[in-house]
Amino acid sequence: MRKVYGEALIQIGKDFPDVVVLSADVKNSDHSYMFEDHFPDRFINVGIAEQALVDVAVGFSKCGKIPVANTFAFLFATRALEMVRTHLCYGQANVKLAGAYAGLSDSFDGPTHHSITDLAIMAALPNMTVVVFSDPLNLQVLLPQIIKLDGPVYFRLCRNEVEPIFSSHYKPELGKGVQLMEGSDVSIIGCGILLSRCIKAAKELLKQGIHARVIEMHTIKPLDADIVRKCALETGAIVTVEEHSVIGGLGSSVAHLLAKTTPVPMEMIGLNDRFAETGPYHEILDKYGMAVDDIVSSVTKVLNRKKASHF
Repeated sequence: MRKVYGEALIQIGKDFPDVVVLSADVKNSDHSYMFEDHFPDRFINVGIAEQALVDVAVGFSKCGKIPVANTFAFLFATRALEMVRTHLCYGQANVKLAGAYAGLSDSFDGPTHHSITDLAIMAALPNMTVVVFSDPLNLQVLLPQIIKLDGPVYFRLCRNEVEPIFSSHYKPELGKGVQLMEGSDVSIIGCGILLSRCIKAAKELLKQGIHARVIEMHTIKPLDADIVRKCALETGAIVTVEEHSVIGGLGSSVAHLLAKTTPVPMEMIGLNDRFAETGPYHEILDKYGMAVDDIVSSVTKVLNRKKASHF
């Protein structure tokens, strides 16, 4: 995904001459150096100074530019948060925040570098749009839409290799969920690289005679309320899947919506109010409850509750 991000930035630079790219000295980590190679006069490295990164980006936006600011995801949600909240969101600056090494993908640097609360924090900020890319094509199609959107946007980038999911027929739109698999028994709503695990789980469930609908929810905020309610009404049970704490992210947003409109049995896949640890990326995902088997198990639980509650 990092190489694809660099390539997408180059195309963005060609298509949008007002775009400038800023980095907090992470250009080699996230491959934004590829933009610098093509547009050196439109690339600024502010150094290891994340608060300054956001403020300089806001300054460029007030001069009519479209800044894409790059640093690690956890730093946007912690060290630079005051500037993101006050100068970017409150000021409604047209700045795009590229959160690299998101979720647990900076796995070997441990819990200090994991970003497991960023979606909750960013989604709670007024005026902020929050996007989670799920595969390289998803990134390539949605990034130009993010650039065209007027206002603050935070998007997540995975450090590791990402399994391709989509073909050239895939045409996502910001703010709109995408149905990937039909199903009438339960809806699995996922985001990010765990989407591929949602699809695998649905295929496993089909062997058991369970028809799981799979929804990609790349835009966490604003949430596609229509597709969520449709899933609730038509399948009567929902499992959310995210590489994030189960508190405050995709699952919480779906639950908040349904509690007001269409309450149905729900289960949430993610980190259960705890930190993870250092280690190989996919093994950590498995250990902390985000394996394919965990999704299958959660579907079984929610279907039992659905049966008991007669949804």
